[in-house]
Amino acid sequence: MSPVISSSALNAEITVAKFGGTSVADFVAMSRSAKIVINNPTTKLVLISACSGVTNILVELANGVADAEHRHALVERLRAIHQSVLADLQQPEMIAEHIDALLDQVSELAVKAAEHKSAELTDQLVANGELLSTYLFTQIMNELGADAIRYDIREVMRTDSRFGKASPEPEMIRQLTEEKLLPLLQSKIVVSQGFIGSDEQGRTTTLGRGGSDYSAALMAEAVDAGTLEIWTDVPGMYTTDPRIAPKATPIKEISFSEASEMANFGAKILHPSTLIPAVRRQIPVFVGSSRAPEQGGTWIRKSVTEAPLFRALALRSNQTLITLTSLNMFHAYGFLAEVFRILAEHKVSVDLISTSEVSVSLTMDQTDTGGGAPTLPPGAHAALSELCRVEIEQDLCLISLIGNRMSQTAGSVSTVFDTLDDYKLRMICYGASPHNLCFLVKTEHAMPIAQNLHRKIFE
Repeated sequence: MSPVISSSALNAEITVAKFGGTSVADFVAMSRSAKIVINNPTTKLVLISACSGVTNILVELANGVADAEHRHALVERLRAIHQSVLADLQQPEMIAEHIDALLDQVSELAVKAAEHKSAELTDQLVANGELLSTYLFTQIMNELGADAIRYDIREVMRTDSRFGKASPEPEMIRQLTEEKLLPLLQSKIVVSQGFIGSDEQGRTTTLGRGGSDYSAALMAEAVDAGTLEIWTDVPGMYTTDPRIAPKATPIKEISFSEASEMANFGAKILHPSTLIPAVRRQIPVFVGSSRAPEQGGTWIRKSVTEAPLFRALALRSNQTLITLTSLNMFHAYGFLAEVFRILAEHKVSVDLISTSEVSVSLTMDQTDTGGGAPTLPPGAHAALSELCRVEIEQDLCLISLIGNRMSQTAGSVSTVFDTLDDYKLRMICYGASPHNLCFLVKTEHAMPIAQNLHRKIFE
């Protein structure tokens, strides 16, 4: 048994690096990312996502594909993605058996999902994307001269049993990391998986879509890393997604508070939970492009030199608005308590909330691996319907302005609402945080609103 080593015994400047799906999309992308790791001697732990597009195929299989021919075609598409990388390796025979075994497992699980799908089975299936990519990436690292080993993160990434959106257990992760992983980091570069974990019974779980970032932050916390690097396909964070506004500009430095708001309100470059472990340990986070590391990126720190009123604009699609109406709310107490008791009982996570004298509006955001628009579980809908009238509206998008002192600065929102005169807003949330102003609109109006706002405020 390996001796237990405290994280403080390692180099305090150890770097944990995470590479997203586009950064490991194929042999060329993997090789580029591997060189980034090799060029930084402090990088000792690397977490990677599934190859680009793989998770979507696995989710489709997990949702149940009854047509055997189509199911086979999807598995063969997965095989082709990974075989294309194998074909460019110097020694593909070193890992070919492992790749084939995992693809056979995917095929078997896909048949089970066609017969009866479940959240647990979905996690078993989609986890194979990361399990596959880490074999390929580790082999590329070794062929480039690095002393790298592949490690199954499920050995240390302990979570609860909420399949599809598992909650990690940081103290247990830290304990297991000290026992099992830290000894390896002394002499090796360890390549492991983001997004996946296991519960106490050893069953595979996932942290929800985008959970690779979160995994990396949890591991950075567990090893007391000096830096966490998030490598993606864009050189850092921008005032908004450049695909929305071509004149969006890069942000060189941003505070934890602002970046957390951006991630939470839809900036896809970071998973919403990513920064929580980093904030707990005050670990600086760097976000950069694996395609162009020389362009630099964005540093996320506890405090920054500049804190503008408006920092960025974010969009979050696929939102659901639930409106609960009852005259019993009027000058009464206990109504909201009962509403949230029902939601808690059915494990419904509420995002935003707005109230009037006789109604309360809540939003839900899709965060698990299943995809699709979020909705109330049947049991929660039935229980709430006994209490009040329930209306559900989908096909909505949340637009958020991120900044500083927004609710404390006179006139800060006049420009914003002048731009929205021609549009119907479904909900407005403002004042609870000095860092954001957000509102809900129909999806079809989201893009023109975002473009107009970016022009007026940032351009």
